Amino acid sequence: MELTAKAYAKINLMLDILSTLPNGYHDLFMIMQSVSLYDTITVKATKTKKIEIACNKKGIPTGEKNIVHKAATVFFNETGKENPGITIRIKKNIPQAAGLAGGSADAAATLVILNTLFEARLSLKKLAELGAEVGSDVPFCIMGGTMAAQYTGTVLSFLPNLKAENIIIVKPEQDVSTAEAYAAFDSAERVRHLDTKGMLIAAATQDRNGIFDRVDNVFEQFIDVPDRVDIKSVMRKHGCECCCMSGSGPSVFGIFEKKEDAEKCLEELKKNYNEVYLCSAVSEGCEPEWYFSPNFILNEEELPF
Repeated sequence: MELTAKAYAKINLMLDILSTLPNGYHDLFMIMQSVSLYDTITVKATKTKKIEIACNKKGIPTGEKNIVHKAATVFFNETGKENPGITIRIKKNIPQAAGLAGGSADAAATLVILNTLFEARLSLKKLAELGAEVGSDVPFCIMGGTMAAQYTGTVLSFLPNLKAENIIIVKPEQDVSTAEAYAAFDSAERVRHLDTKGMLIAAATQDRNGIFDRVDNVFEQFIDVPDRVDIKSVMRKHGCECCCMSGSGPSVFGIFEKKEDAEKCLEELKKNYNEVYLCSAVSEGCEPEWYFSPNFILNEEELPF
């Protein structure tokens, strides 16, 4: 028996760091948005007693260092379910080390699939609690849509779904170290904090102009991504409603009202960058394919347990 789900990427409509916590982590305020750029995760039950990982992209670890391995381990440990053996296949589309939570999305989809495959019947809230043990973005990637994320990113609040059909994401070649990005914040002499209250009210009241006026990322004050200014310039030239870096970078996104403007921007950006995507906002973090199968049923004869 095997099950498949789409694991959606995220962008940060707002990211502010409020303080450094005593444990060394950071107190955050974020408005997170799921987008239709996705990886595909397939989990197959086997009889190997192992967690095996396969990926279509070179350079992705396929052992215990992969976050989906950690997610599966947490699932079996916390639910008490015996692992008869599983193979997790990852089809990557989300760029790596891009500020788009690609790994966290894969881990989230893995937890959602295992919950059904092994009939654990955990609620989404409980799955999110397990996800928090795996990574700070995993709970959001399980819940998805438009949400406020606070503390280390694991305290979530639902917001009305943002309607945004034309989102361009560009991943420059230069990678950014998340650890170095936070270290840059810790050593900064001055930080311009963002209008978090205004953003929260705008998002809660579906004030589109209010949201886009406040789209911002505090990391842009500390992280030097050479192509960021050029990418934003192209997006603004084509009439984007807003543009910003996502996460700790280096990806930059722009949101457009008109599809034709987005498509023209896409074509220009593709001349200089290899990883350019046109996507839209979605209302979930992962999309199980079996939800769309009217005849879906767990056949006990196919399961090795």
